[in-house]
Amino acid sequence: MAFVARRLFFYLVAFLVAASINFLIPRLMPGDPVDIMFSQSGTRLSVENIAALKATFGFVDGPLWQQYLTYLGSVFTGDLGVSVKYFPISVVDVLGRALPWTLFLMGGATLLSFTMGTLLGILAAWRRGSRFDVTVSTAAVVSTATPAVVVSLFGLFVFGFTLKWFPIGYAADTGLDPALSLEFIGSVLYHAILPIATLSLVLTGDFLVTMRNNMINLLGEDYVTMGRAKGLSDRRVMLMYGARNALLPGVTSLAIAIGKILGGSLVTEVVFNYPGLGNILYKAILGRDYPVIQGQLLIMTLAMLLANFAADVAYAYLDPRLRRS
Repeated sequence: MAFVARRLFFYLVAFLVAASINFLIPRLMPGDPVDIMFSQSGTRLSVENIAALKATFGFVDGPLWQQYLTYLGSVFTGDLGVSVKYFPISVVDVLGRALPWTLFLMGGATLLSFTMGTLLGILAAWRRGSRFDVTVSTAAVVSTATPAVVVSLFGLFVFGFTLKWFPIGYAADTGLDPALSLEFIGSVLYHAILPIATLSLVLTGDFLVTMRNNMINLLGEDYVTMGRAKGLSDRRVMLMYGARNALLPGVTSLAIAIGKILGGSLVTEVVFNYPGLGNILYKAILGRDYPVIQGQLLIMTLAMLLANFAADVAYAYLDPRLRRS
């Protein structure tokens, strides 16, 4: 419990630092950020509404520390204000509608890529130097070096425009009403195949290389040699003696990879016009919707910190040495 409490305190401090940077960036820009923020709103906002929104985001007349405290209060109370582009919808509602789609895309791609990368990495390490090892390791290096936007555009052009196997946009058929029906769920899954597949292709290489290297380092340990000397089957030695221990660093690499997964998801959503946070962020940047941009940066930061905290807790659970220490 002491280990978990220390890590929780560390990530709380990290979140405060990230929120502070998020607070300072608009205020370090030339000119008045609020005037830039609402310059395109025209007559849709009255002077009173603009003054109220200024107070909500901490853009108030007064010392910087007073603005900072007002901003922190809005962050921790979940009151992120009103979107300029989608006025009068609040930022929480705008991001809340897009968040489930991004989680679905990220969750599916992460589960698929981590499973495939881990299994292929185990087999590549066990058959080190074989044709299978050379083939999958080379493919992993190529996929790791290829940007997500390139793979997404290639998949969209080949399987969407040319072969017309999959839809090229949206999360479901526009003629269907969202409901817990087989028709709507099937449409959602069908529209998600190509985005998840292209994103998984980019992510699998990292997990494969990590698992292969971890596995190779452990195959020369004494307990692995002892398992073989006891006459255990290759499958048991490979999975229970090698892969089980090599998986520990993989948990940490999974948390570190969340940043790449999130970044790749945002790009993939823009390419496939998927209604997730990536599309919202892209439109907010084009529309200079600073409240939405700030809110999304906070969500991305919080997602990264929660992923790393979950990895720390899982690592402590999987490794008894951390619990004893």
